[in-house]
Amino acid sequence: MILYCYRYCHPPLNTHNTSMASRSPRLLSLARRAFSSSSSSQANGVSLVQGASRGIGLEFVKQLLEKNDEGHVVATCRNPDASTGLLRLKDRFDDRLQILPLDLTVESSIEASALSIKETYGHLNLLINASGILSIPEVLQPETTLNKLEKSSLMLAYEVNAVGPILVIKHMWPLLKAGGGIGTERSGAVVASLSARVASIGDNRLGGWHSYRSSKTALNQLSKTISLEFARKKDPIICILLHPGTVDTDLSKPFQKNIAKEKLFTKEYSVQKLLHIINNVKNNDNGKFFGWDGQEIPW
Repeated sequence: MILYCYRYCHPPLNTHNTSMASRSPRLLSLARRAFSSSSSSQANGVSLVQGASRGIGLEFVKQLLEKNDEGHVVATCRNPDASTGLLRLKDRFDDRLQILPLDLTVESSIEASALSIKETYGHLNLLINASGILSIPEVLQPETTLNKLEKSSLMLAYEVNAVGPILVIKHMWPLLKAGGGIGTERSGAVVASLSARVASIGDNRLGGWHSYRSSKTALNQLSKTISLEFARKKDPIICILLHPGTVDTDLSKPFQKNIAKEKLFTKEYSVQKLLHIINNVKNNDNGKFFGWDGQEIPW
């Protein structure tokens, strides 16, 4: 997920120099547009979906744009130019959707995205960490036995499923504090990271899938720890973890054979359920792990 962030920055307008402004109508126009964008986003909320190129992440972007006529969405992924789904949404919602490159394995790219969001909007009200890896042909496969466990698989799974999302939260933290629940019906900003039921230690009855399972468990622990810091510092941020169910995406496709039809969800259904949870969280939900049905999942 490599990110290269390119932005064209106009020089700042000196509002005290009226003669310069009067000589440059274009500068005045740019200033008005920037003020309008900032005011609009403050009134209607700004959401960031990390891991938005396809699957559940792309569906989050789509529903956030379609269900709120005025809210702004920032979508990030490793290679935006390769995401036809995002580009189609950009054609439909050009003034409300910003697409940025972000590579979870390159912290400087996460910092660059945070800076771009700060310059454009100044805050965030919702962060959804939707990225995750389960299998990559010839590189990573869910382990069925300890004998198949590889250090490289563990490290890659941890880097993408746990370390990367937490670094995103780290760099978006000031923007989330600045946004809180302003422009939304929530009491604070929300950080929602996609975990998985297999991450639950208490619910682990089958074993296997060592790399994926433990990397998502690490995400849970890190997120819980962060939620306690948010509460201790009285930051207006609610940090939760979500299990989307088994969703018909590229991630799950190789493993759908034994899934009952009624338990294999569409992206649309899963995201609808998850957004309902996100939109109705309360302060006392901070640090909790929810399934798609709103039920808490044991750690």
